[in-house]
Amino acid sequence: MNSPVTLLGVVMALMISVPAFAVDVSGTRVNETGPGISATDTNSLTPSELARLRIWGLSETQWRRYKQLMQGIRGSISPPTISPIEVLGIHARDAEERNNYAERWARAMHEDVDRILAFQRAYDEAAERLFPNEQLIDINRLPSDKQKTSALQPQDRVLFFTRPDCPACDSLLGTLLKQIDKVAGIDIYIAGVKPGDNPAVRDWALDHGIAAEWVRNRRVTLNHEVGVLERLTHGKGEIPYLLRRRGEDLSVFRAAEL
Repeated sequence: MNSPVTLLGVVMALMISVPAFAVDVSGTRVNETGPGISATDTNSLTPSELARLRIWGLSETQWRRYKQLMQGIRGSISPPTISPIEVLGIHARDAEERNNYAERWARAMHEDVDRILAFQRAYDEAAERLFPNEQLIDINRLPSDKQKTSALQPQDRVLFFTRPDCPACDSLLGTLLKQIDKVAGIDIYIAGVKPGDNPAVRDWALDHGIAAEWVRNRRVTLNHEVGVLERLTHGKGEIPYLLRRRGEDLSVFRAAEL
């Protein structure tokens, strides 16, 4: 008589314990799919995205916010090259967050301008060392006045020679920058600055409204003048001075033609 009672008790105990175990498992599953588990979050990002967020020094949460913002108006009106730092800074949720991104972007641009100027200086030195007696442009190939055209074309680059403390230069630069969307780029050569003094060039660019993105995309290049104008014009050019590069041809470009 005792065996049936004992067997029934075991069965009842098992029946009672199964639902309790199922509840625990269900609770565990919910926690695993919640937002607090980084392993699940990581799996939702591609290896390329993980690499990029590390390059920019962002967390996964910040990267997701950047991606979300780019799905809205920011992605519609901004160039595809806009950086995640700029996107997050523009859409900062408070002043502290905005200032944080602004400082990070300022440091990044400061370092990048230094790299660009260092490479440009290395290039100038290499060109002078490798081709010391050659002109950068054959002056005989400059078209005559009858051949010159006044219109700027999208493939043109404009060479602008300037110097600090030159009101006429600054006025001409302001007019020239208004044409930046009409040409391939503007190459600025700054005289009166000690060769290698990159901070002076950077400060000049900031004071004259040269956008960091223009420099980064090489729509604007910043160069130490170091005698380039004299070589191109056989000493006849005076600052401020404009030249237009169209393919392999270089021609004088007058301010009145802007």
